[in-house]
Amino acid sequence: MAEVSPGAGAGAITAGGARKPEAAHEAQDAHAALVLRGRLVALRPAAEADIPALAAIRAHPEVYRWWRGGEDLAAAVAEDLAEQDSHSLVIEYEDRIVGAIQWSAEEEPDYRHASIDVYLDAELHGRGLGSDAVRTLARHLFAEHGHHRITIDPAAGNAAAIRCYAKVGFRPVGVMRRCERGPDGTWHDGLLMDLLAEELVPDAEGPGAEAR
Repeated sequence: MAEVSPGAGAGAITAGGARKPEAAHEAQDAHAALVLRGRLVALRPAAEADIPALAAIRAHPEVYRWWRGGEDLAAAVAEDLAEQDSHSLVIEYEDRIVGAIQWSAEEEPDYRHASIDVYLDAELHGRGLGSDAVRTLARHLFAEHGHHRITIDPAAGNAAAIRCYAKVGFRPVGVMRRCERGPDGTWHDGLLMDLLAEELVPDAEGPGAEAR
């Protein structure tokens, strides 16, 4: 799989610290070139122009129930995209945005691992898109970033998400008791799940994901 290296397209910097226009364009082109392809979905870096579509997906009651975000969901999505230590990708299916998946990493050598989170258009739940997106990103993190372990922590009551992650190979580690406060003001349990590189379940219906 192809990966854009951190320094790709970095280009020249002016004396004042600003990036030269041609260098900025090179960086943007390199960023846009990274697309991870699964059997059903494609993952690409999220951009500001994607915010309205992602906010609309987050507004659906079945998605908002787990992700929340307050009254201004566009601002919530923009905040997610702006997080310095997180990498946000949009999920595309049949040439339209159907969700987002993000990852971050613990880089302390003795504890190194990646964490991911995902949401999907509620109208498309149950079609295998979520597991395809998670599998595609997991394979990329194992193969291209050298991670050996990935974690995810759905709400303990989100049975559909837990089944989705289990299909990819994630296993329950333990219940995190009262770790998140819900919209009703009460505290709810979360479920920590993890996946080791050798436990990734391949897609039985098609070839592995590729990046290009």
